Amino acid sequence: MNKMPPVTKNLLIINFLMFFGAFVAKRYGIDLDDVLGLHFFLASHFRLHQFFTYMFMHAGVEHILLNMFALWMFGRIIEQVMGSKRFLTYYIICGLGAGLTQECAQYVNYLVEGLGAYEGVNVGGGTILSMSEYLNLWNTVGASGAIYGILLAFGMTFPEEKMFIIPVPVPIKAKWFVLGYAVIELLSAFSNKGDHVAHMAHLGGMLFGFAMIMYWRRRPMISSSRPSLWQRIKTWWQERQKPKMDIHIGGKHGDDLNWNYEKQQRQAEVDRILDKLKKVGYENLTEEEKKKLFK
Repeated sequence: MNKMPPVTKNLLIINFLMFFGAFVAKRYGIDLDDVLGLHFFLASHFRLHQFFTYMFMHAGVEHILLNMFALWMFGRIIEQVMGSKRFLTYYIICGLGAGLTQECAQYVNYLVEGLGAYEGVNVGGGTILSMSEYLNLWNTVGASGAIYGILLAFGMTFPEEKMFIIPVPVPIKAKWFVLGYAVIELLSAFSNKGDHVAHMAHLGGMLFGFAMIMYWRRRPMISSSRPSLWQRIKTWWQERQKPKMDIHIGGKHGDDLNWNYEKQQRQAEVDRILDKLKKVGYENLTEEEKKKLFK
């Protein structure tokens, strides 16, 4: 069994810790969902940091278990394909994009319903909330947007891979599975407005994920083939030390031997400094080593 890659593992840990922390905080009268969830940007409880923190909060046990199962199932595969650094970037951008899409959808709803013209809203049961209180109820939590981005990445990376989805009795290719999910979310966004599910956030995560994947396909990652800074410095130094002509000091064979020996010693010292540069960075070289490298 392959070891779980680090970003997927740490995302699972962070999400479960945040869920447990929110549960404990409620026992002390602190609603972390309200503090860290993504509020509508016109609401008084909205804060900019919520675009990031909301994706680590969940509304219930079923919510977090479904999201974390999908993260474990698909995230570890995509991380191995993308690499940990790019996968983390992809995950965060999909989550941010999902939050931004949800905000846009809520703003459209705000304009269509003309809520700006009212001071209060009747929420049923004879309860009337002020518009400020009502808008603060528009709160989004969950990693679903980022998870849907991962599902899209899996479908685009392994389009012909067959999957068994309960309760469907036949295998479904990944590309049709992802497309079906997108269609369902799109239809649900317009037909199930009262189900308290951020369908537009799900679509936003997929949309931003698609844009990133297409961008990366046009500009493939070059970090694996591009030499690092210390490698470029070492190559430059070695090229600089290549003799352009035969050199004889004093016209004596003994002098040539001494010169070659000193050159080898200088090269060995430079190699040592470059190896140290690779391990600890330029700032940790001594002043003498920096001078030798500069020369």
